[in-house]
Amino acid sequence: MPLFDTPVRLGVQLQPQHAPYSAFRDAVFRLEDMGVDILFNWDHFFPLYGDPDGLHFESWTMLAAWAEQTERVEFGALVNCNSYRNPDLQADMARTIDHISAKDGVGRFIFATGSGWFARDYEEYGYDFGTAGSRLDDLAEGLARIEARWEKLNPAPTREIPVMIGGKGEQKTLRLVARHADIWHSFVRPDELAHKIEVIERWAEREQRDTSGLIVSNELHQRGQDYADELFDAGVRLFTLGFQGPDWDYDLVQSWLRWRDAKNGA
Repeated sequence: MPLFDTPVRLGVQLQPQHAPYSAFRDAVFRLEDMGVDILFNWDHFFPLYGDPDGLHFESWTMLAAWAEQTERVEFGALVNCNSYRNPDLQADMARTIDHISAKDGVGRFIFATGSGWFARDYEEYGYDFGTAGSRLDDLAEGLARIEARWEKLNPAPTREIPVMIGGKGEQKTLRLVARHADIWHSFVRPDELAHKIEVIERWAEREQRDTSGLIVSNELHQRGQDYADELFDAGVRLFTLGFQGPDWDYDLVQSWLRWRDAKNGA
């Protein structure tokens, strides 16, 4: 670790707020045509920025629509909240969306998940907020159930659905990364990545799991290319860009696509 020998990919997070659904549909078409590798939304029930009671859409139903709409791009939530849905239900929903997206027989869904943090979601929708520790414990139980349910579903997922886990806590989150994740996402600075990767490696030894294929992911929002170069040198290979609408900045996306292609020698 990290997995250096893999292409750089660019993911764009369409924040599902402050725009009508038609704007998201159009943005998905355009971003896939531009060559973005992955499209994300987020799993909340209210806007995180701007008017707190502004327009907002639910994550999983939007992802199912993207599964049918798109042909090539991978997609998922950045990230799903484990607290909002029964783990076995999450597994079944993920499997179904995987099949919807499988235009050539292989699905494109990424199961990116976390323990949750946005108190308003919990309060207004009647979920138990608990503590940061209890939510992480619930995530650990949930991931085990999700993976077990994938083994039982008929039909099975079209592929081993990639699991992406977000966070950087060394005692619980990074242990879950070592135990379950194919992709680790964080906002960790370049000079901190080596230490966090060492922590994941130590947990992987205890969990007796091979994490040599783990992909490291990080965020580009309000970052420059010099900073992205530092992340790349530290081992990041999936770069995500928060995309605020409804006035989408496609020129910004295009500049990052050129940077990606240069890194890949295209």
